[in-house]
Parts: sequence; C-alpha cells; structure tokens
Amino acid sequence: MKKFLIVGLGNIGPKYHHTRHNIGFKIIDAFAKQEALTFTTQRLGDLTTYKLKGRTFILLKPSTFMNLSGKAIHYWLEKEKIPLENLLVITDDLNLPFGSIRIKTKGSDGGHNGLKDTQHTLNTTGYNRFRFGISDAFSKGRQIDYVLGEWTDEENTKLEERLEKSIEIIKSFGLAGINNTMNAFNKK
Repeated sequence: MKKFLIVGLGNIGPKYHHTRHNIGFKIIDAFAKQEALTFTTQRLGDLTTYKLKGRTFILLKPSTFMNLSGKAIHYWLEKEKIPLENLLVITDDLNLPFGSIRIKTKGSDGGHNGLKDTQHTLNTTGYNRFRFGISDAFSKGRQIDYVLGEWTDEENTKLEERLEKSIEIIKSFGLAGINNTMNAFNKK
C-alpha cells in the first residue's frame, strides 16, 4: 500500500485557530471532517489516517509551532518510511491573492518560516508544497498582525469552496500524482 504524508502547517492553541497563518491546519481539519476522521495526539503532532483506493494518507498537524515544523515532518517521514516524493506540505502564502492555489515540486521558502525550517531539517528544497494564497492586503509594518489575524467575513464566505478544492487536491496528489495535480489545479 502506498503511503503519503500530508502536512498542514499551523500554530497550536485556540488563539491561532482561525488565523490566516493556520490555513494548513484548516485544510487538514476540513478533510478530516468531510471523511469523519478523528485525530489522535502523538509524538510531535495530531494525526489521522485515511485510506482510498489502495493508498494511505497520513494527515499531520505538527505540534511544534510553525517555525519548527521540519522536526515533525522529518520524524513522521522516517517513522512511516514514506519517501520524500510522497510528502505534501500545505501552507499559507502572502504573495498569492486570497484563495489562489500553487502546487510545486520544489522551490524557495518564500520567507515562510515553516518552509524554511522544513528545508533546513530535510536538507532539500525538493519536496512538494501546496501554497494557499492569503493575499497581502495589509499596510506597511502590519504583516505579522495580518498573518496572525482572523479571516474577514467575506473571506470566510469564500473559504468553503476553497476548502472543498483543497480536499480534491490532496486526494488527487495521492491518486493521480504531483504532475497531474499541478496541471489540474494550479491557477484554479
């Protein structure tokens, strides 16, 4: 059975739950809710497993805080013996308009501390990432407040459809592969 590690980046704790920076957790939670999955707290994160057409998706929400995400990712890749090409890291992206999706097989951290730590820990920039646009609608010097701020009412209204699309992307990644997923979903 083929295994995939799907990691939603975020920060633990109720004060971060509804923030833009936690879109990785939000997507993983939406997937779990749709499939009636239950998380268990394990080493370095909350996990649940989903099986579909001979594939096992291990969904992880690291408990290491965003800036130390690489530690949890590395641990679960090793523990579950999952090859690097079967890793998908989901994160927010300030450089993309709200709800935009970019799936890539490698790249820079783009100034994102969770990706920076992941690259440092895995010692590579060659891993799959799913960037969810949160836009850059903040004034100079207000980036941290914006990223750690909660979604607006308008964003919340549009999020439902974007979360559905995100669940489709995760399933496509495991069933159709990264290249087909990029072709089908990038810029959608």
